[in-house]
Amino acid sequence: MHVLVLGGAGMIGQKLAERLVRQGINGQPVDRLTLADVVIPKAPVGFDGQLALRTMDVSLPRDVQEIIASRPDVVFHLAAIVSGEAELAVETGYRINLLGTWNLFEAIRLAGESEPYQPRVVFSSSVAVFGPPFPDEIGDEFPAAPLTSYGTQKAMCELLLADYVRKGIFDGIALRLPTVCIRPGRPNKAASGFLSSILREPLAGQRAVLPVPDTARHWLVSPRRAVGFLIHAAGIDLSGLGQNRTLNMPGLSVSVGEQIESLRSVAGQDAVNLIQRVPDATVSRIVAAWPSRFDARRALGLGFVADHSFDEIIRIHLEDEPGGRAG
Repeated sequence: MHVLVLGGAGMIGQKLAERLVRQGINGQPVDRLTLADVVIPKAPVGFDGQLALRTMDVSLPRDVQEIIASRPDVVFHLAAIVSGEAELAVETGYRINLLGTWNLFEAIRLAGESEPYQPRVVFSSSVAVFGPPFPDEIGDEFPAAPLTSYGTQKAMCELLLADYVRKGIFDGIALRLPTVCIRPGRPNKAASGFLSSILREPLAGQRAVLPVPDTARHWLVSPRRAVGFLIHAAGIDLSGLGQNRTLNMPGLSVSVGEQIESLRSVAGQDAVNLIQRVPDATVSRIVAAWPSRFDARRALGLGFVADHSFDEIIRIHLEDEPGGRAG
């Protein structure tokens, strides 16, 4: 099986590649793997199949067409400008998030004109496609009405995917991922980045800034589970979904205050004392426009599995990230 990961240099892309090498997809091994991004991705450890590490720009049709010419069986589309950057740099957000996705779908269509080609496409969408007012729980049928540029771009890509699937160009699914927490490594420009940094940095003995009130609540998933969602989506039968190829992924509804209590239980009050409250109106506005609780029964019925508790999310971080906790 040949798998292509667009956005393969990112945190989720790297973890996805590592898992694909170990377990394959639905019992089928990956013997050919292509990782592509604007910077050269790292090679996954222990892969003895055919590996290609590519630099490319999804906003350039020629770049995308060249990489699709290898006709991968599964395409994971993770390449995107994150929420905070998409809000500030409007042109960049639409060029990468929307135009880049359309370029991918068109490249697949063009590749199928010479001989039949219908890969599985797994698109990483976001709960940011929704805007208030919200019901107590958001189901898959709740209309997308985003209040951010990032959410708007993701919603438009979901519609594109549904249309290309309807036309039989590829077999695809869009996963509305919860906010991934705890993200390892350096902070990025995502508006939700603080949800990881208020845990990651104190666990490592470093200070962190909290820009929103403790009452702020969000829908969260660990990196390990998020990668599991993507791989599961690549291997299941999608025919029962009909025309609605977008799923709300299961997660945990957790307040910032509850996150801090979990941090206290794991690392003690000294870690909590490293969190500095510095209100940021822009971040608070963006995050307040995102939903915090979902009815993910369609995804659960298809075998997607969420984290069981926020304490588990912290334990996953400590298990999966060497040096994640000081001492």
